[in-house]
Amino acid sequence: MKKKFGKRLNIILLILITILVFYFSLKDNFKGIVSEILTMNIFYLLIAFICVFLFWIFRSYPMYSFCKKINSDFKFSQSFQLVLRTQFFNAVTPFATGGQPYQIYYLKGCGIDYASSTGVVLQNFIVYQIALVILGLIALISNNIFHIFKSVYFLQKLIALGFIINTLVIVVMFLVAFSKKAEKLLISFAINILTKLKLVNDKEEKIKKWDEAINKFNKSAKILLEDRKMFIKNIIYNFLALLTLYLVPLFVLYAMGGSEFNAAMSIVTSAYVMIIGSFVPIPGATGGLEYGFVEFYGNFVSGSKLNAIMLVWRFITYYFGMIVGGIALNIKKVK
Repeated sequence: MKKKFGKRLNIILLILITILVFYFSLKDNFKGIVSEILTMNIFYLLIAFICVFLFWIFRSYPMYSFCKKINSDFKFSQSFQLVLRTQFFNAVTPFATGGQPYQIYYLKGCGIDYASSTGVVLQNFIVYQIALVILGLIALISNNIFHIFKSVYFLQKLIALGFIINTLVIVVMFLVAFSKKAEKLLISFAINILTKLKLVNDKEEKIKKWDEAINKFNKSAKILLEDRKMFIKNIIYNFLALLTLYLVPLFVLYAMGGSEFNAAMSIVTSAYVMIIGSFVPIPGATGGLEYGFVEFYGNFVSGSKLNAIMLVWRFITYYFGMIVGGIALNIKKVK
């Protein structure tokens, strides 16, 4: 009952904030924004959609290679299907936390036990976070050297906070993946609290079972890291995935007949937007990403065109993925 209420609350919150975003985006120049969208060049718009498709393809390769190392029968089509479905769960949960539990559940249905699938999902998350931080760091350095857009004090603070949070996430994930001591401390702490709340009866038995699971999980995580070439390759795949995603605003601009920024500027600016959006505690970082987009891309484009680009970009990179993920989720159920 509580889970259903939580899901409904997330969806209601998402709908309300989306309505507010659309209202504030359209209220000043509704006709101008609609005109920009309706007169878009279909060719460039199609390229923007292809960029998102390539993002999904590149994101599928790391999951596929990690899973293939554990289960030789695992197929790329299964990995691609999982990436699509994850779009839906990430879209409707705060901090995109719904994707990883579903991935573990899905991989169990593909013949990978829970301990191993947890290791795979964690490794997949780590390589993605590393690529995100590296690209963010390149964007920060590039902007400081070439002054692509003006600095705003408040936004600088948000960028610094986002960068620190994303770096800390990587450190914590490495501790969880490879430090048995850290894992056991966390589990013992959690079980002690649950025991005090009288939600767990046999504390020693629970700790013993978790110790066995941790040993198996830790072993699978180390097996994955032993192949460093694969680990680095998967960081590169995620790096390429983010590059294709960061080019979407450029092709949306081209679709509207503009030429105010180029590919490099689009990548750097999108990296800034993503760093801000990574710590907004609302499904899809709704509100935060739109704010960041308007503030940063507002250095190059203004008026109805800026809001039109933002709305189309948001649909392609977020709502479109949610729709496709929902369809993929319902086409074929996991065994």
